[in-house]
Amino acid sequence: MVERPERRVLTGADLKAFYKALANPVRRDILSYLGKHGEANSTSVAKALGESTGTTSYHLRRLADLELIAEIEERSTGRERWWKSLMKDIYTPPGLEMTPDERDAARKLGALKMSHDLGLVTRAYAGYDSGEGWNQIFRAGLTLTKEQITSFVEEYQSLLWKYVTEPGHHAPGSRALAVRLIVVPEEESTED
Repeated sequence: MVERPERRVLTGADLKAFYKALANPVRRDILSYLGKHGEANSTSVAKALGESTGTTSYHLRRLADLELIAEIEERSTGRERWWKSLMKDIYTPPGLEMTPDERDAARKLGALKMSHDLGLVTRAYAGYDSGEGWNQIFRAGLTLTKEQITSFVEEYQSLLWKYVTEPGHHAPGSRALAVRLIVVPEEESTED
């Protein structure tokens, strides 16, 4: 178990930067690679992703600018820089004031995430019977107040952090799993 890091709240400007960075598939692949392996240099990332070291070096620096990864200075020598994934609890509060271009970037980032998530759902259902228990699907409905929703989500997040391991320090036989929670009213509000 990993101690839950301090929550990082994203502003509208952050969302623009995140969308710009994460719209690039190489950067998403780098984050995934470091999340699995913990530490790497641009050469090992380049080899794993089939990219040039110049390309991966550039993208590693851009991800470091966003504080999603950090250089491991004690391992870095000369031109060989080592990087590690930073454990982040990233949150965008509802009702955040944004400029129109920040709101547009937030929508695009959401669409990028949702596209990925729809692929996960499709894979989960397609492999449900053959997944040997790795694919779990659960749906439920609740009737809650806004305060209860907040409490529910906080408890859910605490439960997830109880099972988080450091990148590169995963138990033998474990697999990276995608876990999503979406809480949304079943129908649009008719209240004024």
